[in-house]
Amino acid sequence: MGKKCMPQRGFTLIELMVAVAVVAILAAVALPAYTRYVARSRVPPGLDALSAYAVRMEQYYQDTGSYTSEDGKSCGVKVPDAVENYTITCALETGDKVKGFMATATGSGLLTGYAYTIDGTGTRVTTAHPIAKPTKNCWSIRGSICDA
Repeated sequence: MGKKCMPQRGFTLIELMVAVAVVAILAAVALPAYTRYVARSRVPPGLDALSAYAVRMEQYYQDTGSYTSEDGKSCGVKVPDAVENYTITCALETGDKVKGFMATATGSGLLTGYAYTIDGTGTRVTTAHPIAKPTKNCWSIRGSICDA
């Protein structure tokens, strides 16, 4: 009686290397896309805070007739302290007298490279975006595309 050959099971080294290469390519494409997705998901809270701040500044103006604080040197409404991934600032637009204000949300951490502004007329501008700044006045989460 002769020996029976048992079929071999398993993967060859080449098959294993091809599988690892495919996984590496997928990870190289997916990881940056996922990181951008996560960053985009963290933009709206900053825009909400900026909008709310502009409304509070307009309410302050309606109550006092001025955008300035009592000392006449700063914005009349305190900027929010705790907005995750953003620093909110306010500057007065001056000439002969105070004409308005410009509130800015500057991204930090994962949102470094993002910056948005709103002024006393309600004009919203994306001043910095890691992909591309829009050519018109709007707030953009996706770069040159203006979001509704």
